[in-house]
Amino acid sequence: MRKIGIVLLSFLSVFTAAHAQKQTLDKVAGVVGGNVILKSDIELQYAQYLVSGNQPDPNIRCIILQRLLTQKLLAQQAVLDSVTVTEDDVDAQIDRRMRSSIQRAGGQDRLEQFLGRSIIQYKDEIRPDIREQMIAERMQQKITEKVSVTPQEVKRYFESIPKDSLRTYNKEVEVGEIMFQPKLNKEEKAYYKQKAEDLLKRVKNGEDFGTLARLYSQDPGSAPEGGDLGFQDRNGLVKEFTAVAFKLKAGEISPVFESEFGFHFLQVIERRGEQIHARHVLIVPVGTQSSLNRTKTLADSVYNLLKTHKDFDFSTAASIYSDNKDTKYNGGMMLNAEDVQSRSTFIPTDKLDPQVALVVDTMKVGSISKPQLITGQDGKQTYRILYLRSVTDAHKANLAQDYPRMKEIAQAEKLNRTVSEWFEKKRRDTYIRIDPEFQTCSILKDWVAKPTTAQVTQP
Repeated sequence: MRKIGIVLLSFLSVFTAAHAQKQTLDKVAGVVGGNVILKSDIELQYAQYLVSGNQPDPNIRCIILQRLLTQKLLAQQAVLDSVTVTEDDVDAQIDRRMRSSIQRAGGQDRLEQFLGRSIIQYKDEIRPDIREQMIAERMQQKITEKVSVTPQEVKRYFESIPKDSLRTYNKEVEVGEIMFQPKLNKEEKAYYKQKAEDLLKRVKNGEDFGTLARLYSQDPGSAPEGGDLGFQDRNGLVKEFTAVAFKLKAGEISPVFESEFGFHFLQVIERRGEQIHARHVLIVPVGTQSSLNRTKTLADSVYNLLKTHKDFDFSTAASIYSDNKDTKYNGGMMLNAEDVQSRSTFIPTDKLDPQVALVVDTMKVGSISKPQLITGQDGKQTYRILYLRSVTDAHKANLAQDYPRMKEIAQAEKLNRTVSEWFEKKRRDTYIRIDPEFQTCSILKDWVAKPTTAQVTQP
C-alpha cells in the first residue's frame, strides 16, 4: 500500500509541476518541421507513466521524446498523404483509455483528484494528442502495407542466422478441448438466490450496505471496498448488471438478479451521464455432486457421438457444446498464451496445464480422450474431452518444421527495416531541432545528427 502511495505522490508532484510550467513559462523540447514539442508535454506523459504503477526513471523522458518526435514526423507526412481518422474513432480510443485509467486509479473521483480537473476537461486536453497518435499509427501502416516476404527471402534470412545461434524449440503439441462446466438446476440455485434475498432484506431493514458487502459478498475485487465498483460505463459491466443498474436512480436498490457470476443486488450511488457509480453484493453458487454427475453424463454422450458418427467432427462438437468461450469458436483448439498475437496453436508441453499434459502424454496424434475431470486453480471442476492434433519433438530451428515461424520473424525484420529506412530519409529532409537538455539521450542520437543543407535553410 505504501508503494502505491509513493507512486501517486510522485504522479501528483510531476503533474502539478508540468501543469504549473505550462501555465507560466514552457520550454520547447523539440521541433519537427513546423510542429513543436513542449517539455510540459513530456512531463505530462511521464506523470501518466508513473500513475500506471511504474517506478520513477528519468530515462523514460528520453523515450517519451523519441515517441513524440516519431509521432510528429509521421503525422506531418499523413497530412501530405491525406491519411485521417474519424472523430468517432478518436472518441472510442479516448473512452478506452479513460476506462483503463479509472480502473487503475481506483475510481473516477480518485483519477480526477490526481489530474486536478474533471474527466471531461481532461478528455478535451488529450484529444489532439490522441488524434495525432492514431493518425501516426495509420501512416506507419500505410508505409508498410505492401511489405511482404517471399519464400526465397525467408530462406535467405534463415541461412543468415549463425548455426550456433539457432534457437532450440521444446516439444510442442496442438491440443483441442471441449469443456463442460457443471450447471445448477433451478432447485439447486434457489438456495443461493435465497441467501442474496436474505441479505437484501437486511439492507432494507436498515443494516449498512457496505458492512454486509464486506462480510458476505463473494466478489473479491469489490467486497473489501464495501461492494463499491467505482464509476463504470456500460462496457465495463456484464449485460445483466447494466440492464438493472441503468434503470435505477441514485440511492435506489435493485431486486436480486442473476448473471454469469451468480446472484447480485446493487445500489446506485451516483450517475454521471453514461457512467454509473454503484456498489453490489454477490453470492456465487457452488457446484453440487449432482450437477457434476449431470455434466459427466453430457460429456460421455458427446464423446460417444464423436466416436460413432464420423461426420460429427471435433470442431463442430466444440462450437456446439464447449463452455470455454476462448476456444469453442477456434475449432476447440487451445492457443499458446505466450504467443497470443499470432494466435499460435503450438504450445510447449511445459506450458500446458499439468493435468492436461498428463492426459496428452498418453495419447496418439489424431485421437480423442474420454471425458477427464480437471480441477482449475480456482478449485472449480470441469469435464473436458481432449483432442491431440499434432506433436512436434524438441529440435533445433529448421525450415522444414519451422517455416511459419521463420516467415513471421523475416516479415517483422523487413517491416522494421522498411520503417527505419523511411525515417532515415525523412529525418535528412526535415528540419529537426532538439533542446540541448535532451541531446545527451543515447536513444536520440540519430535525431541529433548534423543537419543537411535542406534543414539549415528552413526557419
